[in-house]
Amino acid sequence: MSKPIVAIVGRPNVGKSTLFNALAGENISIVKDTPGVTRDRIYADVTWLNHHFTMIDTGGIEPDSSDIILSQMREQAQIAIDTADVIVFLVDVRQGLQDADSKVADMLRRSHKPVILVVNKVDSFQKFMADVYEFYNLGIGDPVPVSAASRLGIGDMLDAVVSHFPEHGEGEGEDDRPKIAIVGKPNVGKSSIINKLTGQNRVIVSDIAGTTRDAIDTDIRFNGKEYVFIDTAGLRRKNKIKEELERYSIIRTVTAVERADVVVVVIDACEGVTEQDAKIAGIAHERGKGVIIAVNKWDAIEKNDKTIYEFTRRVREVLSFMMYAEILFISAETGQRLPRLFETIDMVIENQTLRIQTGVLNEIITEATAMQQPPSDRGRRLKIYYVTQVSVKPPTFVIFVNDKELMHFSYTRYLENKIRDTFGFKGTSLKFIIRERKEQ
Repeated sequence: MSKPIVAIVGRPNVGKSTLFNALAGENISIVKDTPGVTRDRIYADVTWLNHHFTMIDTGGIEPDSSDIILSQMREQAQIAIDTADVIVFLVDVRQGLQDADSKVADMLRRSHKPVILVVNKVDSFQKFMADVYEFYNLGIGDPVPVSAASRLGIGDMLDAVVSHFPEHGEGEGEDDRPKIAIVGKPNVGKSSIINKLTGQNRVIVSDIAGTTRDAIDTDIRFNGKEYVFIDTAGLRRKNKIKEELERYSIIRTVTAVERADVVVVVIDACEGVTEQDAKIAGIAHERGKGVIIAVNKWDAIEKNDKTIYEFTRRVREVLSFMMYAEILFISAETGQRLPRLFETIDMVIENQTLRIQTGVLNEIITEATAMQQPPSDRGRRLKIYYVTQVSVKPPTFVIFVNDKELMHFSYTRYLENKIRDTFGFKGTSLKFIIRERKEQ
């Protein structure tokens, strides 16, 4: 089940980023920095009372501003509102109720989404409660007083947020068709791939980056089997606002990846693999999805007998944190190798749901530890008691050891490689949980 999306919106300078950082802090959720993945602080995974959700921070909304950057931020905040399951509308008790707050409230009412009205900077409930009541005039529900800086009232706010999440299983249809998100930078040919697969112009294609405005679902049947493809929007570039918009393109990528089983990261062969590609691929990696790297426009490249190897080496270099990803060289223009995409998707899904028997798994681990001794520190050596697989999508293993501190990242990587050598697991990340068990 995909995680709900919660967007924080409001005027500029009401404390959205302070609230976002307080929620993304380590006492509520652990934010892992995977080596090789640069993080954009526009989204974070948050856990509250067994509820897991993805939170999006938006730029301040200035409803009437004609300033090009502010109007673009308003447009991007609208994307976040359209995408979100629950909206946190933040206002500032010290500035009081502003005309712009009422306009943002109107914008949110039109979204027909659950809205939690949160009054920030209430550092003393006794002193400011009379001012909090003023926000009832927005007609958007009961205001929840918080202080993001002092972390007061955050629990009450999160209780209100999670009360709007669907119960497990509720709202989840029995749609077991594979869901494939097509993600990538603007203008790499995401929509062209879908159009070629469907044989019709299902999605608008043009040379202007950012033609696709929303994530669009397309049903495609291949060899009697149905797939759901999710095409994510590109992003329009304009000199000064390019960087701001680059940030926001990630909103749609995150939401599409959340819904998908397999993520196809499209790279432009003419441009080569870039850091922005690594950021986008990192979103899928962090969420444990199946990953296929599709190098598009391969027909436009002048080739010799070494081109494909050099390009593969470069992709592996930039995306070094996901050596498991499958690479395909395709052309949406000519349809070159597009049928291979379906075969690869099926293989990746099979690997994502592969289960290994505990006995077989422990034989592999015993052999691996005999070949390379576990690390030791100050005369104390790591002992691995046993390993068991606890879940799929991604395949997740629990390793029981005598001392977690001795389980070095490089040794976990070594064990992962041994498991992959035996069982393949192509196209999917593997997750390892290290648990301590005291010696008898």
